[in-house]
Amino acid sequence: MRCAFISVALCIGIVALFGSAWWIASLGPVPLGKDLRFSATVLDRDGRLLRAYATSDGRWRLPARVADVDPRFFDVLFAYEDKRFRSHHGVDPLAMMRAVGQFVTSGRIRSGGSTLTMQVARLLEPRSSRTLAAKLRQMVRAIELERALSKDQILSLYLELAPYGGNIEGIRAAALAYFGKEPRYLTLGQAALLVALPQAPELRRPDRAPEAARIARNRVLDRFAATGTVPADEIARAKAEPVPTARRPMPLVAPHAADRAIAETPAVHEIRLTIDADLQKNLEELARERAQNLAQTLGPDISLAVMVVDNATGEVLARVGSPAYFDERRAGQVDMTQALRSPGSTLKPFIYGLGFEDGFIHPQTLIDDRPERYGGYAPRDFNFTFQGTVTVAQALQQSLNMPAIAVLDRVGASRLTARLAQAGAALVLPEGQAPGLAVGLGGVGTKLSDLVMLYSGIARLGTVLPLRERLDKPTPQARRLMSAVAAWYVSDVLRDSPPPENGVPGCIAFKTGTSYGYRDAWSVGFDGKHTIGVWVGRPDGAPVPGLVGRDAAAPILFDAFARLGPSTPLARPPAGVLMTSNAKLPPPLRRFRPAALAGGVSQTAPHILFPPNGALLDLATTDGRPDPVPLKITGGVAPVTIFINGVPDVPQQRGSAFFTPDGPGFSRVTVIDSTGATDSVVVRIADGVSANAVAWASHSEGR
Repeated sequence: MRCAFISVALCIGIVALFGSAWWIASLGPVPLGKDLRFSATVLDRDGRLLRAYATSDGRWRLPARVADVDPRFFDVLFAYEDKRFRSHHGVDPLAMMRAVGQFVTSGRIRSGGSTLTMQVARLLEPRSSRTLAAKLRQMVRAIELERALSKDQILSLYLELAPYGGNIEGIRAAALAYFGKEPRYLTLGQAALLVALPQAPELRRPDRAPEAARIARNRVLDRFAATGTVPADEIARAKAEPVPTARRPMPLVAPHAADRAIAETPAVHEIRLTIDADLQKNLEELARERAQNLAQTLGPDISLAVMVVDNATGEVLARVGSPAYFDERRAGQVDMTQALRSPGSTLKPFIYGLGFEDGFIHPQTLIDDRPERYGGYAPRDFNFTFQGTVTVAQALQQSLNMPAIAVLDRVGASRLTARLAQAGAALVLPEGQAPGLAVGLGGVGTKLSDLVMLYSGIARLGTVLPLRERLDKPTPQARRLMSAVAAWYVSDVLRDSPPPENGVPGCIAFKTGTSYGYRDAWSVGFDGKHTIGVWVGRPDGAPVPGLVGRDAAAPILFDAFARLGPSTPLARPPAGVLMTSNAKLPPPLRRFRPAALAGGVSQTAPHILFPPNGALLDLATTDGRPDPVPLKITGGVAPVTIFINGVPDVPQQRGSAFFTPDGPGFSRVTVIDSTGATDSVVVRIADGVSANAVAWASHSEGR
């Protein structure tokens, strides 16, 4: 009889064992949270949150790690939820026995005996029922989780999945929504509230039931105080902390840059930008303040945009696309740093830069500001007056139209637009039109971001770095804008432009611009470290009477530089810069000669026979220095001056001469005779190439 009983018991045990094994196997693999969907996040250069986007089902769930949270939070969490979390293996037998005892003595469930690991298991596999089978399932899953993951990994899942009311999941979303801060900066009272909420997230939501939330928080603090590890006065201060009564909006810093990054790579859930969050917030505040002030004089629809770039790297440090992202009247969600607008006079520095590079003007060259007609085109100065004879430096500083158009007529409008396009800033012309002289006064479309990029190229002494706004993108290659000497001349002239009332003279090289019809006001400037661009206008392109770059945009530019801190000196003059008065310039540089007098079909105009334009020449050296290269010149009135990349050489006679290249690479050779007539070629000097001139059409540049 006894043997039969033992046999039956063994059979029942074996069946129960195999049944349990079958039931556990039927549960399938343990979920480890690898397929969780998180809110897409955009971070700044230091990993700080700029903006987050809700998941496709409308939830706020942000990734979190143990290192992201104040350590005091875990002290409170373990004291309240799971004292032996670090030592048990998923199930705490003592806690389960306590829960059973409470049920037996009170006749109702007073605690579930759940560990944090069991809670994570429930969050990974949600179940609405509170049956014995559901509890056993949690226990099995908890043990499996402990075998598959480390304690910190389990804690991270809890930090990411714990419910905090409404569509908020995880401690980061909760800390941002209720306190406006990251969880690493929680106070003791805030930590206690975030420990209490997941127990009954809807009943204790601070924005709907602040008193219930306060009572639950204080209960957590009392249990933490019972551990004896915290002074009583600290507990009292934590209980005195106010409970939030409303949800805060999620961070919205650099929203236009964030939107663009997400649109470019929608499958990536964490993107780090080059934006500096502190600077971005500072300039967003500046934009709001300035927009309010401008609205008083220019109307309520006035908007503005600001952009800051690091000259050395091309990294975008701040992008303010509008003063207020949700302002419908100002089309706040339109990024005005990317909008096509008329640049006004902001292209004039590049006109003069090419003139400096070609060697037919110098900052001290005299040039006439007087009425002139170019076929059917008759430009005028902004104030409808003319200054007479001025230096090129004065013409640029005062933004005189007539001298700029005269220089552009010699440089060539097509060449200007091609050079800017080569540097990465394509100008948009009206459909079906070719570049004309009106380009010099803003008769094209361009973007603030492109203007900032081009001006940073002047600060870099002639090389442009394409703008970089994402840290996961490689550093781009620099592109040629103008020669180093020409760029330095431009920056030196712009540095001496008279600043607005809030500016300090001699620190920032800047230029203003106003488009035709008072639709766009600009100011772009740089020091030795940063370039900043400002646009002011209406997003719909409507005219704004009284809108002028110097009055509307330049003060914002100098305020923005002031918020960057002390200015950095501009680049030192490169080799070849000629700093002298007009009287000591070579004769051809003392006075500007218009295109009609400088070249054309005159039989006396100089012409470079050798090397031909686009030639590829061998570089020979002696004692490490480049040897002179033969130069064959015909025509011209002696003396003839040779310029290499805009740097004057000694005067030469007609016929055979020589020039000394700077080294391997491109060289522009320009000759100017005593009447101001010119000719110019671009050649490539390379090592190990036949000395015979070779056509090099793929890189040649028209004169």
